[in-house]
Amino acid sequence: MQISLHHYVGLLHALAVTAGLLLYVGLTHSGRQRRPPTAAIAWVVFIVAFPYAAIPAFLLFGTRKLLLSTSPVLTVRKPGGGWPDALATGLGLPAAHGNRSVEFFPDGSSALDALLQLIAGARHSLDLATFILADDTAGRRVVAGLADCVRRGVRVRVLLDGIGHLGRRRRITAMLASAGVGMRWFQSAGAQPRWERLNLRNHRKLVIADGMRLWTGGRNLADEYFGIDPATGWADISCVIDGPLARDAAALFEHDWSGAAAQADVQLSMPGSQDGHRVQLVPCGPDRRDDSAYDYLLAAIHRADHRVLAATPYFVPDEALLQALILACKRGVDVCLVIPARSNHVLADIARDRSLRELAAAGGCVLLYPRMLHAKALVADDSIGFCGSVNLDGRSLFLNFELHLAFLDPADVAALASCIAGFRDGAAAYRPRAPGLVRDIVEGFVRSIGFQL
Repeated sequence: MQISLHHYVGLLHALAVTAGLLLYVGLTHSGRQRRPPTAAIAWVVFIVAFPYAAIPAFLLFGTRKLLLSTSPVLTVRKPGGGWPDALATGLGLPAAHGNRSVEFFPDGSSALDALLQLIAGARHSLDLATFILADDTAGRRVVAGLADCVRRGVRVRVLLDGIGHLGRRRRITAMLASAGVGMRWFQSAGAQPRWERLNLRNHRKLVIADGMRLWTGGRNLADEYFGIDPATGWADISCVIDGPLARDAAALFEHDWSGAAAQADVQLSMPGSQDGHRVQLVPCGPDRRDDSAYDYLLAAIHRADHRVLAATPYFVPDEALLQALILACKRGVDVCLVIPARSNHVLADIARDRSLRELAAAGGCVLLYPRMLHAKALVADDSIGFCGSVNLDGRSLFLNFELHLAFLDPADVAALASCIAGFRDGAAAYRPRAPGLVRDIVEGFVRSIGFQL
């Protein structure tokens, strides 16, 4: 019996779809690739409809955990300080440390001054990791400080994300080389093959001096983050921590600097201290089995009794995180979310609208900040607060290498809450509007691919 070309093509398509689906299921389960339902559905539809394009795309972008990686070995103590400590133990995170001081900087100028002071005070080592280092006023002031460190004999290392510097890598490399600074690109052609994933980014921001002081938060190192031009400056939060938490941050930097290649023996923590300002390091990313920041945020929201106060530039939560906020509203918890009226990512603004309408309908307070708000912070009750590089969107929670801090001292939680509350001044109330048919379709499509954006 003669088989027509049409049947051959149909058979080939069926085999390609079957192979694609088997690949999807195999890699998803072997690597514990947790995804929002919209992302899972989008991949399955893509594979069924266009298997020849979808299979290579999935191999490039579809997996979010490094299958061959092992999370650094962490020294943890037995839980004894409440649910945050118990969760840290369960997630294999370093123990919370009591630190000598914690200071928050919602003001850009003060944040830059604090960073430059920390750099100027380094005596032995200065390690810096950031998503963006710009060749502008703020960036050049930071590099000048690094050059001074080198002249004093301080070992200086800078780790930059390759995606964050597309089109600027040669210029930034030359700028740092002229300063005598040791540097590496987090993703480069010479990286280990399993790190060369186009959709994985190192979004962490941290500067560590002598393993004793840590500057971190949401700010990249560019003019807009520090308000060099007050008319166009972005609102954000940075913090400086003096104490043993900086040792954990230094070990995390070492892990990233080495490319996480067979670093199973990296020790990220000494036994936690109960004295001073207790802060928990919460790293997350493709090199860790669990989604630590996501798990902490979910737990904090579900356990909140009277308030959840949050600020984020991009609000594209998965269903579980959105439902946690909605249920908090229905339990009588005061939920307040501050976001920019218009962010620097148009697609993120489109993708957020459906979640905002649902949260507002449940009784949540949504406020629109008039300028770009880049802070990533959340406070639950008076017992725990979070600040760092993690946005409330799928890319940040599930794809990027990120660093959040959990603040457990009531005074620090109150100070962080005050920073977030400051963004409420001048913010306008969000007024939900029912979308038209075209808008609704666009929102659904953007949300389905938003996990990769």
